[in-house]
Amino acid sequence: MEHNSIIAIGSSTGGPSALHKILHQIDEKIQTPIFIVQHLPRRFTQFLANRLDENIKMNVKEAEHQEIVKKATIYIAPGDYHMKIKEGNGQLKIELSKEKHDLGHRPSVNMMLHSIAELKNIKKTIVILTGMGKDGAEGINNIKNHDENVVVIAESSETTVVNGMPAAAIATNHVTEIVRLENIATAVIKYNER
Repeated sequence: MEHNSIIAIGSSTGGPSALHKILHQIDEKIQTPIFIVQHLPRRFTQFLANRLDENIKMNVKEAEHQEIVKKATIYIAPGDYHMKIKEGNGQLKIELSKEKHDLGHRPSVNMMLHSIAELKNIKKTIVILTGMGKDGAEGINNIKNHDENVVVIAESSETTVVNGMPAAAIATNHVTEIVRLENIATAVIKYNER
């Protein structure tokens, strides 16, 4: 297995600027692939991927169906598609699907986390950022049932635009750390140093 660790990030309202801050600080300090579900319509996820790719050194792209996961690459779920990460033949692969909306969302953080829960022998770091609703909480419960060593970081209410998603994550009692936005990158790097 080429990948021994992955990072998954979920965000909604206020997410694009939060993602920019975090990814800018993480840039090149780790080789771990990063998967992002940001609640946005289709054209906007492509725009977000392009904008991030122009501004940071790591490769940022909108995820493609059946794409083989590479190190030091950031994958953003396309608007209106769920993104799942699957394992096969010693590789990680991305699956996109148009299954029903989850909590009104497609892409859904829960759907991404449910797929990650199935991955074996991989260190997992989950980050839940600013956002409305509770997308991600059910996925955190599931992933922790499969692997109690999963690290879950929630953005502090002090820095969120909307505290729904982080508050729902914290309510699971599975959050490892509650961190202000400006310190999230440092926390992620700490758990994923080469």
